[in-house]
Amino acid sequence: MRPALNLEIVKPPPKWRTLLILGRVSNVPTVWSNCFAGWWLGGGGSRIGLAAALCGITFLYLGGMFLNDAFDAEFDRRHRKLRPIPSGGITEKEVGQWGVLWLTLGAAALVWTGTTAAVLAITLVLCILVYNAGHKWMSFAPALVSACRLLIYLTAAAAGGAALSGRVIWPAIALAFYVAGLSCLARKESVPGRPELWPVALLIAPIALSALVSDQGRMAAVGVSVLLALWVAWALAQTFGRDFPRVGVTVSRLLAGIALVDLLAAGQASHGAVWGFVALFGAAIFLQRFVPAT
Repeated sequence: MRPALNLEIVKPPPKWRTLLILGRVSNVPTVWSNCFAGWWLGGGGSRIGLAAALCGITFLYLGGMFLNDAFDAEFDRRHRKLRPIPSGGITEKEVGQWGVLWLTLGAAALVWTGTTAAVLAITLVLCILVYNAGHKWMSFAPALVSACRLLIYLTAAAAGGAALSGRVIWPAIALAFYVAGLSCLARKESVPGRPELWPVALLIAPIALSALVSDQGRMAAVGVSVLLALWVAWALAQTFGRDFPRVGVTVSRLLAGIALVDLLAAGQASHGAVWGFVALFGAAIFLQRFVPAT
């Protein structure tokens, strides 16, 4: 007598969870920390502008994440069958519609805050669209995603009413290097093998910049630099310190570490603001237990 086959049918998650997965909402705390850091570095101007930046940039981030799945649907059907579209949790058309809606709402929330912020927001939208349309074949795709994070700093500062200066631009560039490093590692997440080691050099850019700033607040900067270095080292050990690389874990932890990069950039923030960055770092780690970061 032939034994019965135990075939378990995997049902798609509830719609609300599908939307959370599509939006990679576990990374939203790092988007907020980017906004707070950019606003603070710009002089901490209009709080209405900060609120607009938080809402608008969050919407732009969600739009970019939804469109990422829409553009990658065919790739996911071949290599990542548990993603929402290939698993049947949502249609490709609906994901695209959500993405366009989020981008529209995000741009609308920012354009009224000033000419500079409006231009930066539109530039951010263009970077999001170009990245999503071609990141699978463009070798410079990590530069585009890092430019998106750089533009968050500049947009948040401009939305607060600040004129863009080196105080905002240099930390934004350091953040862009960090994001470029983790993005280069992330390109190996869906393919076998261990990533190259050179992107690690990009991850230390924020620490290198911190070492070049003035002596004011040096001890605090050293403490945050050590914390960031230890976090980066622990994350990298999940890929480079194991026989079987866990690139996804490394990238997820490095994404949470963006909040520490923001804390290092904010430097002279008040104690309350410091604990705010720490809380956002903890929130990103916590949310990764429920929603994948990549």
